[in-house]
Amino acid sequence: MPTSLPPSSFSLSGSLIRERRLALGLRQGEVARQAGISASYLNLIEHNRRRVGPDVLDRLATVLGAEVASLSEGVGGALADDLRAAAAASPSVQAELERIEDFAGRFPGWAAVLAAQHRRVGQLEQAVGALNDRLTHDPYLSASLHEVLSALSSVRSTAAILADTEDIDPDWRARFHRNLHEDSERLAVGAEALVAYLDGSDAAEEAGIASPQEVMEAWLADRGWHLAELEDGGLPGLQAEVAGLASAAARSLAAAFLAQAAVEARALPLAHLAEEWEQDADPARIASLAGVSVLSVLRRVALMPESRAGLVVCDASGTLLFRKPVEGFALPRFGATCPLWPLFSALARPMTPILACVETAGRAPRLFRTLAICEARLPQGFAGPQLREAAMLILPEVGPRPASSVQPLGPSCRICPRSHCPARREPSILTESA
Repeated sequence: MPTSLPPSSFSLSGSLIRERRLALGLRQGEVARQAGISASYLNLIEHNRRRVGPDVLDRLATVLGAEVASLSEGVGGALADDLRAAAAASPSVQAELERIEDFAGRFPGWAAVLAAQHRRVGQLEQAVGALNDRLTHDPYLSASLHEVLSALSSVRSTAAILADTEDIDPDWRARFHRNLHEDSERLAVGAEALVAYLDGSDAAEEAGIASPQEVMEAWLADRGWHLAELEDGGLPGLQAEVAGLASAAARSLAAAFLAQAAVEARALPLAHLAEEWEQDADPARIASLAGVSVLSVLRRVALMPESRAGLVVCDASGTLLFRKPVEGFALPRFGATCPLWPLFSALARPMTPILACVETAGRAPRLFRTLAICEARLPQGFAGPQLREAAMLILPEVGPRPASSVQPLGPSCRICPRSHCPARREPSILTESA
């Protein structure tokens, strides 16, 4: 016997009751008679114009041979959010947002398909961005492709000589066969390394194809971007991990990062940082209290356990020296980024804090709060060069903002769909959504 559910869960019961009745091929009047209600009342229920009470829902569930839960479950919050995001990605189409629950209640399968397609499109757009970035700017990929094409050309030319020349001297034929064998091996090794790199496998790092910065960041990502041992003075264990990284360059970068992180952990203990950040998320205030630089606070916040903050650091040339990603904010692996990033505004104005709300480009734009600052130093005194380092903390924004206070930005021009951006350097391979 069906069990009753609280009336608060019956918002879509009418649509579900109607779908169940039609699936069974039953007439509305017949179902109403067996449930002890009028046909007109059932019609109002099925069109969600009357709220169905627990007793009536029990009787209808019995007539339709269904569980009460199957006739009263509303649309899950995640599904509804995905459908709204899909509608927002096509602003030229006036979707009936007020009927999302009705649509998902009547056609749950199609609703799930639409939501899955929207998520898939977002994933493909991110993949296009990553592949474009890699194919355009990745020197390691260019070198490996050149090696494969060079070996392939050698194999082809040698094979053509052997195929087209019938009276080759035996000694020369043996030399050509030996060259063909060696070039074939070179082609196989190069192809394996290229596939490993494109797959992002460990073999790519072992072959020396991954950049030292990527190796270091992959090590941090595997640790969840948090070095817990530093909080207890456990530096030797981390140093042993760094010693096991793939290349000498990666080990050097990681060792320098680890030494800096250890100094900052001692100057700004995690417990104190978490308490102050919870009280007032102002890095300048915390830096003043702790007697450290603002950049140190930004790095510490980004590397707190389970931190939702992303971080990018660059030097005076604009080259990204460190990248901790955050969902929804694309960070190019190689080449130029968007010139509208607050990071570069800070770079041009040392010691001037830049606080901004930014909106990413794409089918599902996201809002983020960014805190950027640049610090300058003179390691060789007044006579030496001034070195600048800028950092930008990226925090997911909660709640809407007035459009006038939001700065639109993107990843890089080639994959940014904003065709009318005043900072555009080159045409995009993507078209702006209508």
